[in-house]
Amino acid sequence: MAPDRRIGVAMDFSPCCKAALRWAAENVVRDGDHVIVVNVQKEGCYEEGEMQLWETTGSPIIPLTEFSDPGIAKKYGVKPDAETLDILNTIARQKEVVVLMKIYWGDAREKICEAIDSIPLSCLIIGNRGHGGIKRLLLGSVSNHVVNNGTCPVTVVKSADHEN
Repeated sequence: MAPDRRIGVAMDFSPCCKAALRWAAENVVRDGDHVIVVNVQKEGCYEEGEMQLWETTGSPIIPLTEFSDPGIAKKYGVKPDAETLDILNTIARQKEVVVLMKIYWGDAREKICEAIDSIPLSCLIIGNRGHGGIKRLLLGSVSNHVVNNGTCPVTVVKSADHEN
């Protein structure tokens, strides 16, 4: 891959997404990469004018130092947990990479595919909740949709403690 790699990690702060982030840090991310955390919120808070502006294009790119600040994270409607922030700060420090976040609002399946093209991403790492056939049929699998419709290489990381 090119020297200016943009490694996307889909993140909803669940255990399976944290496992995907750890896997990406250990197996994909190299010095000089940009790690882009892609977060999709189900719906925006329409009371704030900025959210309406970002509904179709997603938020501006947010540096790690900003989305680590609880006040700024709240402005975007995200609640990054301490464990995720610790993993990201460790990656940034140890691997000398730039860590950024981009937030979208809407259907995670569609918005993650949109992020691949609009950022653009060199590759995407996504966690898999390990839902059984019935749940997957009813809820739809985000990772399956992204694998089949994404325009970059997609790696699905199955969490060791997935539910069936």
